[in-house]
Amino acid sequence: MPYASWSVLTVDFLVVLHLALGGVTLAAILHLVNAQWRFDIRFLCVSFFALFPLAFGLLLILLFNGAKTFPWVGSTEHMPGWNSLGFLQAREILGFLGVAVLYGLFIRFQAVSTRSATEARIFRNVALCIPFAHVLFCTMVAWDFEMTLEPGWSSAIFAMYHFVSSFGMMLSVLALTMMLLISKKLLKAPPGEYIYNYLAQLMLAFTILWVYTFFAQYLIIWYANLPDETGRLFHIQNGGFSVLFWSFFILKFVIPFPILIFPYSRHTRGIIGIVAVSIIVGYWIERYTWIAGAGSDAPMISLTGVVVSLVVVGAAFFMVRGAMSRYGVLKTA
Repeated sequence: MPYASWSVLTVDFLVVLHLALGGVTLAAILHLVNAQWRFDIRFLCVSFFALFPLAFGLLLILLFNGAKTFPWVGSTEHMPGWNSLGFLQAREILGFLGVAVLYGLFIRFQAVSTRSATEARIFRNVALCIPFAHVLFCTMVAWDFEMTLEPGWSSAIFAMYHFVSSFGMMLSVLALTMMLLISKKLLKAPPGEYIYNYLAQLMLAFTILWVYTFFAQYLIIWYANLPDETGRLFHIQNGGFSVLFWSFFILKFVIPFPILIFPYSRHTRGIIGIVAVSIIVGYWIERYTWIAGAGSDAPMISLTGVVVSLVVVGAAFFMVRGAMSRYGVLKTA
C-alpha cells in the first residue's frame, strides 16, 4: 500500500489512543475542580481506557513498519537527532508503559477513593499527576506521528493544537455514547438532563480553543513567510489535500461554533449529537490531512485501510462495552 493508505492506520491509532487517555484525564480534571457532576460520568469516562491495549498493539505495528509509517526513514538528507527510528521506538514504548501505570493507578484508586481518608489522599495525588502526564505524553505523540513526519518542519504550538483537537473529539464521542446508552436505557444510574449542557459547554470551549491554536499556528507561519515553514502548510491547503483541509475546518469550527453558542442548542440532544458527529468526522479528516500530506501528493485510501479501520472500530466497541460492564456502568442482564 502507498504511504497515504498506511496513514489511515496511524489516524486510527491516534483516535483510539486519545479516547483512552482523554476519558481518564477528564475524570481527573473533574475531580480536581470538585465538579459534582463527575459522579454521573466518571466510571463511564475511565471505561475508555480499556482501549489502551488496542492503542499499544497499533503502536507496535506502526513503530516497526519503518518508512510505511515515517516517510523520513532511509532519507539521505540531514536529519535532526529527534528523527531516529530506534530512539523513537524506545521513547514511545517507555512512554506508553509509564502512562499505563499512572492511569491504571488512577482508575484503581477512583474505585475506592471514598473508603478511607488515606485512599482519598492518594487518589487526589494521582489525579494531580494526570494532566501533566497527558500534556507531556501527547506532546511526544504529536511530534512523532505528525509534526516531524516532514523533517525540518516545526511549529512551537503544534503539540497544543494536536491534543486540544483530540480532547474535543473525545468529548464528542463521550456525548454520543451517553446519548446512545440513555436512549437504549442501558445505564444502571442514568444522569440528569443537565449532563448534556455540561458536555456541550465543554465541546464549545474546546472548539474555540482549537480554532485559536489553529489560527495562531497559521498566522505565525503565514506572516513569517519562511519557505521551510510555509511549504507543508501550503501543500495541504492548496494542493491535493485542499478539499480535506477546508472540510475539517468547516466540520470542526464553522458548523459547531454558531450552533453551540446558543443555550437552546446546548440543551437539545439531537442538536448536540449532530455537532458531535461533525467534530468527530472533522477530527479524523484533520489527522489524515496532516499525516498523509507529509509524504503524499494526494489522498488515497485503499480497501485494506477501510477493512482495518472497521476491525479497529469493532474491537474498540467490545473492549469499551466490557469495561463498562466491569465498572458497573451498564445494567446487568
